[in-house]
This record gives sequence, C-alpha cells and structure tokens, in this order.
Amino acid sequence: MGLFDRFKKAVSAEPAAPAQPAAIAAQSSDTVLCAPVTGKVIKMTDVPDPVFSGEVLGKGCAVWPSTDVVYAPVTGEVTVTMGHAVGMKSDSGIEVLVHVGVDTVDMQGKGFTGFVKQGDHVQAGAPLLKIDRDAIAAAGHPDCVVLAVSNTAEYSDVALKVDAESPVEAGAPVLEVAK
Repeated sequence: MGLFDRFKKAVSAEPAAPAQPAAIAAQSSDTVLCAPVTGKVIKMTDVPDPVFSGEVLGKGCAVWPSTDVVYAPVTGEVTVTMGHAVGMKSDSGIEVLVHVGVDTVDMQGKGFTGFVKQGDHVQAGAPLLKIDRDAIAAAGHPDCVVLAVSNTAEYSDVALKVDAESPVEAGAPVLEVAK
C-alpha cells in the first residue's frame, strides 16, 4: 500500500452514524402510555395548533421538552416514521402518534435524528428520535412533543394520569386509556 492509498481510504470513509442513546426504564402497561420526553405536561387542548388542540388526531397530551431525546411511550410496532413524528401500534392495540413540534413538517427532517424505522418492534423507553431544539426554535416553531391516541374512538376515555402543568420524566406514566 502506497502513501496516497491511505488518503483515499480516509476520504472515502463513511461518516459515523450518530450514537443512539440508551433506552430508559418506562412504566407502561396495556392501558398506560409513558411520557415520551422529560419536561412539563400540558393538556392536548393547550397545544398551540388547532388540529391537535381540537383533538382531530385523537385525545392525549403534550410535553414541553427540557431534553432532546424522545422515547417510545408504549411497547409495540413502529407503523410510520416522518422525521419529526413516529406512529406506533402498541401490543395491546393502542395507536399512538408521537409528534415533535407544531408545523415542523416544514423543516423537512432537518433537526431530527431518527433511531427507528417502520416495522421495528420496540420496547417502551426505547429512543425514537433526537431533536435539535435550537433548530426548531430558529425555524420559528414551538417544540412541544404531542402524544396522541389516534384510535381514541375505540376507547371509552383517554385521560391524564398527572396534573397538567406539572413536570414529568420521560418514561413516567402520563396517559391512561380506558377500554
């Protein structure tokens, strides 16, 4: 191997993939969804977007994040990934949308690093996304992390398990779905 062959290999090397954060302990069950991120819980009706606050995509809540990793709120299958959002179906049949920010679809995936893909089966507490909160703010978007039960009509109720405006740790029980 010649001197220049070493440079060619260095230049052609693929950039390292971002390190995936470790999973966290999550307190979910067949009817309990965990907070996807650490921060302050708000009622779904207080999300600054009429589609979410009007519960068009389902009942739930949101969290104003204080950290940058978003975790799976349930154990189940990843049904869709969209850069800024992940859809899941829990092993018990609850369909969940974890959506980061308001109008963040405009960012076309910039500021978001995904750790899962469609078809993956993940445990509650597995990392789904890393978010760049500064990039979201620079784009002029609120960064609340919405947790919506998209098949709400199949249940008698979806209710907060914590007080609105209270702090919550990622992985802590936050919503209860009544059959």
